[in-house]
Amino acid sequence: MAKLCFPKCRLGKMMCWLQIVLGGLVVIISISSIIGFYSAGFFFRNEDICRQFYGVKDVYDGFDIQALTERVGEVLDRMDILQEKLESKVKQMEKEKEDSGTITRLEYKKYLKEEVIRPLYNAHMALRQIRLPKAEGIRNSTMKEEPLINNFVIEEIRKYITPKENRLGKMNIYGSERIYNTIGHACVAFKKDLEDYMDYDIGSYCNDDWNLAQRLMVNGCDPLPRRRCLTRASKLYQKPYPINESLWRLPDGRNVRWSNYKCRNFECLASKNPKRGYSKCSGCFEMENEKLKWVTNSSLAVDFTIKDVLAIKPGEIRIGLDFGVGTGTFAARMTELNITIVSTALNLGAPFNEIIALRGLIPLYITLNQRLPFFDNTMDLIHTAGFMDGWIDLQLMEFILYDWDRILRPGGLLWIDRFFCKRKDQDDYMYMFLQFRYKKHKWVTASKSSDEIYFSALLEKPPRGV
Repeated sequence: MAKLCFPKCRLGKMMCWLQIVLGGLVVIISISSIIGFYSAGFFFRNEDICRQFYGVKDVYDGFDIQALTERVGEVLDRMDILQEKLESKVKQMEKEKEDSGTITRLEYKKYLKEEVIRPLYNAHMALRQIRLPKAEGIRNSTMKEEPLINNFVIEEIRKYITPKENRLGKMNIYGSERIYNTIGHACVAFKKDLEDYMDYDIGSYCNDDWNLAQRLMVNGCDPLPRRRCLTRASKLYQKPYPINESLWRLPDGRNVRWSNYKCRNFECLASKNPKRGYSKCSGCFEMENEKLKWVTNSSLAVDFTIKDVLAIKPGEIRIGLDFGVGTGTFAARMTELNITIVSTALNLGAPFNEIIALRGLIPLYITLNQRLPFFDNTMDLIHTAGFMDGWIDLQLMEFILYDWDRILRPGGLLWIDRFFCKRKDQDDYMYMFLQFRYKKHKWVTASKSSDEIYFSALLEKPPRGV
């Protein structure tokens, strides 16, 4: 009986050991697989490993595929149009042959050049200009090209957007390996206008298209790209008046390009002319009236004088910003007191930037859309009049006020000059200013009409030394 059991027991032991060995192999293979998946980045993402493991798929991650699709579709549409033209022309030539019509060699050459070669060239260049990201990437990035580049056809825009590598691979003064030229995010929405703006011959004269540029800026395409063309000046340009005359003298009208205005001289911009082309700051081109602003006492308590304001911070106000619409009169008054004021200006129907500069003052050509190009805590004074009134959206106003707060130094003054709004909106707008907890030096309201009020204030920014 023992002899019969022995072979069975031996076979059972062998099967047991075989199972143990196979189980061990399974465990080893499982551990190896887990290590492999870990190395491939399944558990903790590693950019370099993922790039190698997944191939070129992630190279296009974040790339503007929609712009690429639109560009290819645009080229295909051109090819379809060309094909239809050629087929139509063939039918026309067959018909003319039946009618014994002939086409001269010159006409045939002209047709080939204008209707075949040029469309083919344009379609070919559009395809050639499509730029795809390259797998090698830059530093830790998988993107070689900027994602916006395929949105535009004009090569000058594409060259501007493309980041510029430092020569010899050196770091620049900013500690960067390349320079990224800025362009407003909304420029993509105004592609045609921007391409018209950037369509010029390099080194030649720019078009007289400042109004196109300003329209782009106001619509959010701000900042605009730089251009490599020469700015036009007036053909009759005269040297400006000396500084002791220019502050309170109407400039020479020959120094302004008037082609895009309703008026053709400064005299036409008088407040009595209903067709002058602008609505804000009525009378601000009349120097005799401008001389009286901020220096003479007014019957309205909301009108502060410069003398009273400067008396609050004697000797401390040296530089500032005048944010509004005007011809630079506030800056001119401050210049007489050796205080430098930068005046923001847009050419809203009249040459505001030109007259400010011709008076010997500094115009800052900027819209409400843009962050102010000044560093934090640098301005002694911000003055605003006639621009931000009761039309402005509260959230937009809040963004602007926070930007003013950013550039105003501790102890600096915010001068709100004749802000007006509807009485029913008074509390909302007052809160916009009060939320910063500035010290109130002056705070005055007055009636503008039965349902509108004026508001003026002189506020001091707290230290906030945190």
